[in-house]
Amino acid sequence: MTERPIFTPELLDRCISCGFCLPACPTFALTQSEPSSPRGRINLMRALQEGRLPDDDPTVVAEASFCLGCRACEPVCPAGVHYGELLEEWRDHEWTGRRRPWKLGPLLLATNRRWRVRALGLFRRHARRRSGSGPHLMLGCFERALFPHVSRQAAALVPDASVTPKQGCCGALHAHNGELERGRALARSLGEDLPGMILTTSGGCAAHMAAVLGRDRVRELSEWLAGAGHTPRSPARRLRVALQDSCHLRNANGVWREPRALIEQVADYVELPSASTCCGAAGTYALLRPGDSRRILDRKLDEIAAADPDLIIAVNPGCLRQLRQGLRRRRLRTQAIHIAELLTSHQDNDGSSPADARQDGRVRAAPG
Repeated sequence: MTERPIFTPELLDRCISCGFCLPACPTFALTQSEPSSPRGRINLMRALQEGRLPDDDPTVVAEASFCLGCRACEPVCPAGVHYGELLEEWRDHEWTGRRRPWKLGPLLLATNRRWRVRALGLFRRHARRRSGSGPHLMLGCFERALFPHVSRQAAALVPDASVTPKQGCCGALHAHNGELERGRALARSLGEDLPGMILTTSGGCAAHMAAVLGRDRVRELSEWLAGAGHTPRSPARRLRVALQDSCHLRNANGVWREPRALIEQVADYVELPSASTCCGAAGTYALLRPGDSRRILDRKLDEIAAADPDLIIAVNPGCLRQLRQGLRRRRLRTQAIHIAELLTSHQDNDGSSPADARQDGRVRAAPG
């Protein structure tokens, strides 16, 4: 057996196979199968590294894509295993040539160059150019096309933010899907284009950019607003509002109290039992493994149906898309909106509201 330099040895060596990660893993909860747990996957990684398993081993191939990459295993790990980094290295090695999921090609190509990213939102009404003394607002890639109102609302919430439309992708999509070095290069390029503090409305992007540029360079919107002491106007009637955490924002950046604190200022907060666990969107996961993605979401939809909140808030565009599709499929009355949308409807000034998003054809009027 010949050891191969696939993984950083120090990362692999940290795992002590204690099993604390098993109850936190959504795919292990689905299957109760050891290879579908973080501990089991790290054992597969070790077998790859040591040459005991080939790259095309069926279990290796299956588990590289079955993992959500939610990193829920990291906060509960007593040994401090950086599982997210190991997964990125795994896919960087595994997802090459014929082993790469074919659906990834168009997504990575669309975000690989700055002009292509700009073209995604060319005919959508995302936030437009402006100069300010505050942070640089990141517009996101597919968020520009799918949810252009989110960047407009974020800009309304942070009036001194600068907006530069000619920005490219942060590289999170690439780093998580087999192009690790390209993902890091894109993050560094974006950091040069947006000097100083970068403000993002995407939890997944926040985690990736913080890992590459440093935690002091990146803030997610709710984190920024909470730190700035944002105080929305009290509503005439308080809605019952739940939250879906962004996995990377919570598990990698440790941001989860902030969105709850902001919601509690304007609504009666409802904590779902699985608020902190993955909704099944997981970046490209819903596209690559739609059946498994739906199985994971279905448990959350059961909780939403039982709690019956007026709104469920997302702090990540992928989660927002996943929740809206699930709620529509179940025909539940609960609506999914981004936290920027909730907070702009309760600004002290004449900021935008949920009605603003209806101009994009995305959201119905909020109840009441």
